[in-house]
Parts: sequence; structure tokens; C-alpha cells
Amino acid sequence: MSLTNDVIERVKVKNPAEPEFHQAVEEVMESLEPTVEKHPEFVKAGIYDRIVEPDRAILFRVPWADDRGNVQVNKGFRVQYNNAIGPYKGGLRFHPSVNLGIIKFLGFEQVFKNSLTTLPMGGGKGGSDFDPKGKSDGEVMRFCQAFMRELFRHIGPDVDVPAGDIGVGGREIGYLFGYYKKLRNEHTGVLTGKGIEWGGSLIRPEATGYGAVYFAAEMLNVKGESLEGKTALVSGSGNVAQFAIEKLLDLGAKPLTLSDSSGYIFDEEGIDRERLNFVMDLKNIRRGRIKEYVETYKNAVYTPVDSNQDFNPLWNHKADVAFPSATQNEINAKDAQNLVSNGAKAISEGANMPTTPEGIKVFMDSGILYGLGKAANAGGVAVSGLEMSQNSLRLSWSREEVDNKLKGIMHSIQKDAYETSKAYGDPGNYPMGANIAGFTKVAKAMLAYGVV
Repeated sequence: MSLTNDVIERVKVKNPAEPEFHQAVEEVMESLEPTVEKHPEFVKAGIYDRIVEPDRAILFRVPWADDRGNVQVNKGFRVQYNNAIGPYKGGLRFHPSVNLGIIKFLGFEQVFKNSLTTLPMGGGKGGSDFDPKGKSDGEVMRFCQAFMRELFRHIGPDVDVPAGDIGVGGREIGYLFGYYKKLRNEHTGVLTGKGIEWGGSLIRPEATGYGAVYFAAEMLNVKGESLEGKTALVSGSGNVAQFAIEKLLDLGAKPLTLSDSSGYIFDEEGIDRERLNFVMDLKNIRRGRIKEYVETYKNAVYTPVDSNQDFNPLWNHKADVAFPSATQNEINAKDAQNLVSNGAKAISEGANMPTTPEGIKVFMDSGILYGLGKAANAGGVAVSGLEMSQNSLRLSWSREEVDNKLKGIMHSIQKDAYETSKAYGDPGNYPMGANIAGFTKVAKAMLAYGVV
């Protein structure tokens, strides 16, 4: 058995009942096998075993009072995974599905994603099983304040800088930052995704979606193609999906789909700017469900989730490019095959680990351009890093400056992943190239520090 397979087996034994974490480690470690022979110094220093263990995992109780005065209790998590190249950096996720294994998988992915951005950021992730859906602003505020009462002692602008993720948008970041500021009596760049009036960066809400589209454009460019005139499937309807659609429209593509946990809409006429504005109001202001789209746009079709199906029909439409932007494991082998069979040229992942291992195999065997999440959706954390820089410098860059920096970072990530895949004998294998490029930078820093 190879060294990396040994590491995978040890992770499974030492971390039982954490399938998402096992999946993330397996996907990365299998890609890293070619580095074992090339870097015997990493083997000698135990880097492969050390990099799969987080520096620390913090678990805490979050008691808060709902609007009826009843005390509710949730679990809070922060996994500080690796700070070899900079402060821990990664989002907070508020969703009922959150558990330690999911936070570890997200933190582990974040280490390599942040490394790829070219910015000095380590990796971490956190969150809670609290569900903001259906809660009043007062309840969300009281929960965020209770969550920060414990988290504040573990974070700081040079230690750990959280951001938003699923269930944590501008409202939640505002409540979290306001309470951190109250507890610490200081205004520092400890959270990113802040409002522009109080330390945020232009383009931050747009960054993950924009970045995924820029990455797709960069991959197509290698093949002499562009997004102009291409049709696109997009899952999700949150920030990532909304701004992926906005940038697709900027680049001349035609988005056809959006979804939420209840189902998805398919609009053959294309989701234009007017329809996108409707979705933004529906999701960001009214906090409604995507099925309401077809009440206004009658030619669109809404399909509810069918738990008896072994595939997602959203991915079974003819389109040129696809942007899975909802959640982990939303594309299985059958979905991947449907995308390939329907002529998709490129997949650019806006979500974290949205494709199962079996789905990835279908993509890789087909030769499709496949931009895995840690490379394709790194735009969000890249602009979070730029927000940290602006906070440290006490200044604010223009929208154009930030967008140009984001575009440059996504170009660098694509180039680095492609050149690394080429150097290791498999040009265009973006998963291998991105994993090796991200890992090598972190591993060299860990090597330099000795056994710590």
C-alpha cells in the first residue's frame, strides 16, 4: 500500500463517522501520490500525517433565548486547521447539517484553497447547527451574540479571521462583528464580509460567484474558447449562484437554472438581469422560495425535489457549462454522466466539494474541463484576504481595483494548477494540479518550522 493510502486509512480509523472528512482527505491524498517520490523530505518530516490533523478543534455550547423567551441550545464549532502560511482563515456555516466532520472537511479544503490564492492565509472553518431560516432578526441577533461570546476568545486579526458561509450573510456578520467589537473594545479586521461602511471590501459578496466564472473562462481560454454565447446551468440561489449569474451575463453567457432545497427552476429564455434582480429581492430581502419565480415568469418550469430519484434533474439539461453552487455532494456519477452526455464543456465548482468521488471520475474519464472547488471557488476567500489587507492599511480600494485583483488571482490559480499538472505529467488535470500546488506551498512552510 502506498504512503498516501496509509494516511487515508489512518484518518478513517482515527476519525470514525465523519464521511465528508474522509472523502476530502481521500480526494487530496490520492492526488498527492506523485509528490511522495519527488519530495522525500516531506516523507521524512511526517508532513503527510501532520497535514491531515487540525491544529485544534474547538467545540462549545451556544445557549440563546427565542422570541417566546424559551432557551434554545445549539452546538458551536471552530476548527483551526493549519496556519503555516498565515492566520487561520475560513467561513462560519449556520445550518442544521453542521457537525464536527463537516467542519473538518471544510477546514481541510480551506488550507489548500487559501494556499492557491497566493495570499498569506492559513485554513480554518467553523459554524453551528443553528438554522437561521424562519428565525426573526432578533432571534438571529441573540444567537450570533451568544455564539460570539465564546468564539471571541479564539480569534483575532493576526490569529484567526472568520467569514461567512451557508446561512451566514451580511446580517449575521454584522451581529457577530458588532458583538466582537463590544467584547474586545477594538475595531479590527477580525471578520470579513463586513458592510462597506464599517470595514468591508467592495466585490466581497460577489467574489465567489465571480471567481468561479473567471476560472471557467480561464480554462476555456486554454482551449481557445470563451463564455460568449454559452448556455450555463447554475445550482443554488444564494450569493454564489446569484453573482455567478451576474458575471455570466457580463461575459455574454446565458444562465438557465437556479435552485434551493425545495427544487429548481429552468428558464429556457435565460435568466436575464431583470429576472436576476427578482431572484435577489426574493432571496435576500423577502427570503422566499425559488418556486415563486415561476409565478412571475410563466414560461419557466419549477421542479420540486424528488427524494425517490437517484439523480438531480437540474443537471440533465443541455448546456455548455455548469456551476454547482449549492452544497457538498450535489452531483453524483449519474448527474456527471448526464452533464457529459448533454455536451457540457466545463464544470466550475462554486460550492465546496459538490461532486462525489464517483462523479469526479466520470468527469476525469470524459476529458471535460473540471475546475474543482478549492481552485474554482477560491475567489471568495481571495477577496476576504484583500479585505484583510485593506483593514490593515486602513483604506478602501475601488470596485474596479478589487475586481482586477480578483481576476488576476483566478488567472494565477488556473495557471498554477495547469502548470503543476503539466509538470507532473498530466496536463489539464486540474484536481491533481491544484491539490499538489496548494499542498507543496504549505508543506514547505511546515518543513521550515521543524516539528511543531
